[in-house]
Formats: sequence, structure tokens, C-alpha cells
Amino acid sequence: MTVIEVQNLRKAYGDTVAVRDVSFTVEPGEIFGILGPNGAGKTTTVEAICGLRRPDAGTIKVLGRNPEDRSLRYEVGVQLQESGLPDRLTVAEALDLYATFYPEPADWHELTRDLGLGEKLSTPYAKLSGGQKQRLSIALALIGRPKIAILDELTTGLDPQARRDTWDLIESVRDRGVTIVLVTHFMEEAERLCDRLAVIDHGEVVALSTPAGLIAGLDTEQRIRFRTAEPLEEALLTGLPEVSKVHTRGTQVEVTGTGNLLYAVTAVLAQRQIIAVDLRVEQASLDDAFVRLTARSAKEQ
Repeated sequence: MTVIEVQNLRKAYGDTVAVRDVSFTVEPGEIFGILGPNGAGKTTTVEAICGLRRPDAGTIKVLGRNPEDRSLRYEVGVQLQESGLPDRLTVAEALDLYATFYPEPADWHELTRDLGLGEKLSTPYAKLSGGQKQRLSIALALIGRPKIAILDELTTGLDPQARRDTWDLIESVRDRGVTIVLVTHFMEEAERLCDRLAVIDHGEVVALSTPAGLIAGLDTEQRIRFRTAEPLEEALLTGLPEVSKVHTRGTQVEVTGTGNLLYAVTAVLAQRQIIAVDLRVEQASLDDAFVRLTARSAKEQ
């Protein structure tokens, strides 16, 4: 059964249309990413899925039910972009409080051990680091043993190490059998974690695919950069069918092309006993796909 189904969602605030036309489905056990620039409509979309916003048009089904169905509060865990706790509330007090909201809560002592908070139980919320607050947010989202976890901008403001630690946590949550909806605007995060992505811009889904599928849709060329001991004759490479352009500047070489470009270029260099130093291959990334998709959407708007 499809876990979440969103069809033609629309939501406006006065004259401002936050979500114009959003449709997608989320399958059991996957990490589904919602990607988009600031103001694209990502948060409004997930708030509607959580039952916190009532759509102006369209339909949403979560586990086959209306998001406003009160029974879903026991099956959906949520960590919203803007959330917090009283400064003096300790980690243990917060978890103990949230556990009372559910008929069969998880063992929060085990949860804190798994999330690396076992030594912070007596620490007030205000004294937690950014990464520790995010870990606590995950714990609070999971304490009701949800089937779905919705995580909105989970790693915003974290340093690179804390962000990567949080990614490991998200993968461990999925390993628990929880389906995850992850809202982000970090390309590396989306590519690392998500099975599929919906790219939202100006309140519409402009692309829906796997990270690799979005990148493959660009149909862009590859670029190889390297240095040689002596200046290279461009004619050695320009005749290769994989090569579309060669640019040299002294001993610096840049080759652009398609197909198995790396093999074609290195084979010629090996035949001529030319050693390529500092060789780098640059291919299209999710960041390139995102920029192309959102730029096209802005132009159409």
C-alpha cells in the first residue's frame, strides 16, 4: 500500500500561492526527499501532510486516511523546521513527557542510547549543542513508534560533522522500518539519503525521480582536467569520437566530451607514454540538475 498520496495539492495565504499543484506518492520503507529552494512550498506541503494545514484544493491520504484523522498522531512522527522546547526542560523530562502522549511508547532510555543522548539525560535543552537538539528532535519524533517520520530541514545550521552524524541517524531510523519524508535544500544530503526526490519550485513539482535519474536527465557532457610534463598537441585528442572540445593552456589540459571519455583519453595518453598528473573527472551532479530544473521553472513562471 502507498504510504502517502498527494494529488493536485494547492494552498494559498491570501494572494500568495504557497503550493500551486503538487502531486507525488511515498512508498513503504523508502526515504522520500522533498527538495527545493527557500519559499518553494516544501514546508507548506509537509504541514498539509501532517494535518497542520488544510488544503484549498487537492487530496492527501496518509496510510489511506485523511491527514486530520486523529488516529494518525500515533502513526506519524514529525520534526518541523521551527520547533523547540523550554530552555530548562531536560532531555529526560522531555522524553518522559512525550512518552505520556502515546498508548505504547518506545523505551526512550533505549532510544537515547541509540541516538547518542544517553549521557545528556539531565542536560537542559538550552545547554544542548545544535546536533544534540536535532538528535532529541528525532527521538521525540520516534517515541510513539511511528510508521512514518516527517523531518523538515533537519540539518540546517549544523556543522559538517554534525550533519553527517545526523545522516547516519536518519539511515538507522529507516533501518527500524520507518518510512521517512525528508525536506531539505542540501544537494549532498538528498543524494546521500534519498531513494526518490520530488523537486518543488514555485509551488509545483518540476521533477520526480531518483537522484541518479535527475542527474541522467541533464544529458550533459563530462569534463576531464589534467597536467602534462610538456605542452600537449590538441590534435592527439580532438579526433576522438568521444571528444567535443580540447582546451590547453601551457601544460594544463581540459577535455570535454561524452560517452566513455575517460577511457578514450587515457588510452591515447598511454599509447604516447604521456603521464597525466592531477587528473580530475567532472560530471553532472545533483546540484547541476537542481539548478537546471529550478532555473527552467523560474523562466516558465
